[in-house]
Amino acid sequence: MPEPGFEKLNIQWFPGHMTKAGRMIAENVANVDAVAEILDARIPSASRNPDIDTLAAGKPRLVILNRVDLADPAVTALWREHFRRGGLAVLETDCKSGKGVGGFGGAVRGLLKDLIAQRAAKGQATRALRVMILGIPNVGKSTFINRVAGKKAAAVSDRPGVTRGRQWITVDRGLELLDTPGILWPRFDSQEVGELLAVTGAIKDDVLDRETLAANFLVRLAASYPDALRERYKLEPDAGMAGWELLEAAAKKRGFLAGRGEYDTERMSAVLLDEFRGGKLGRISLERPPEDGE
Repeated sequence: MPEPGFEKLNIQWFPGHMTKAGRMIAENVANVDAVAEILDARIPSASRNPDIDTLAAGKPRLVILNRVDLADPAVTALWREHFRRGGLAVLETDCKSGKGVGGFGGAVRGLLKDLIAQRAAKGQATRALRVMILGIPNVGKSTFINRVAGKKAAAVSDRPGVTRGRQWITVDRGLELLDTPGILWPRFDSQEVGELLAVTGAIKDDVLDRETLAANFLVRLAASYPDALRERYKLEPDAGMAGWELLEAAAKKRGFLAGRGEYDTERMSAVLLDEFRGGKLGRISLERPPEDGE
């Protein structure tokens, strides 16, 4: 059931190739020394595939918080400490500009310092470290790999699920990456998880109702980032306003007319999602880490 104040949104998407992707990861995890998981810094929990904890069990783990340029820095700091308390190394990046990507090699070597020392003691100091790169569709995984490798090593697309097969990429003489297809779990634990993935573009827009998605997204913004609505859309969200009311009010402010005195909420929905994804609403995080004890 959706949370109070939110409209029900049906999201059903599980391309068949993702079953194959999960199987491929399970078959190859024994061949790597560590696993790096790329997350969307705006939705670190929703963009984590819970299957990865099982698939990567026993391997040293690095969490890469990507798109930190779009996320609320204060909230990102909370997530960084949350993951570190859980025993995971953390790297913050903005793959589009390349910020933070240069720290990947050092982060991996720091994570695997004990293994490096063991190999050196055995005379295997030149043996390359192998890291599996994981991430759900459209989280910036291929762009990250291309930045790290300094070349167009992996296919890049804004269409979720473009990477289909296994690829080994050499970063330098001492580091190799195993790229994997982006995988999404078969069903969402809650409507909220599905919505957050959809809002950030991890799920194709054409498989869901964008107006309901936008209306529910406005409810979240009104609660957590009302200033973004005031500054971008000149909206003053009243307490208790329904998402559809907010969406229509935004369309009215933008002058999006649909004829006969009605406002074009479909166009407003597309604009809202595009502007959020492009960072035009400011730096916004849609999830916070759980409090200690939760």
